[in-house]
Amino acid sequence: MYQSDKLKNRGRHVVVLFLTLMLFWVILVDTLAPDSLLAGAMVSLGIALLYRNGLSFFTELRPTPRALLAGLLSYGYFFRELVRSNFRLAAIVLSPDLPLDPGIIRVRTRLKSRMGRLMLANSISLTPGTLTVEVNGEWLYVHCMTVGTTDMEALTASISSASSGVTAAAASRRV
Repeated sequence: MYQSDKLKNRGRHVVVLFLTLMLFWVILVDTLAPDSLLAGAMVSLGIALLYRNGLSFFTELRPTPRALLAGLLSYGYFFRELVRSNFRLAAIVLSPDLPLDPGIIRVRTRLKSRMGRLMLANSISLTPGTLTVEVNGEWLYVHCMTVGTTDMEALTASISSASSGVTAAAASRRV
């Protein structure tokens, strides 16, 4: 039974990836000509078969009402932090003494899905002054222009709790 479920999931991943790639193909070529669709189908199928297990994080997305609400809250939180970090970065750049304290911090997330970790890493990277350098399992390595503290535990806790709470509900599987 377990093997059957595994094969079903693998087949579902291939289908989702194929359809996603075909959608991008049609958008990019901007035509529904049969020869173009055939070329897109061949390329999309080849990629989908090559990456059966690799690019399937979209299959973890669950469009439930709870997830949609959490997604809206996550975007609201992200845009608020984006504006705040823009002002902080502008103050740093305009300051005559350029108060930089760069560093790389290790942040542990409570996110269970790859999609949730991807959303969190991208949100961090889009925020001025920060860049997600690596995602390794449940750990994110984030470069900050101003670390501002030597207490890495507190800094990690603040980033993890502020960012992952809303994003986790939007992207992780129901447990």
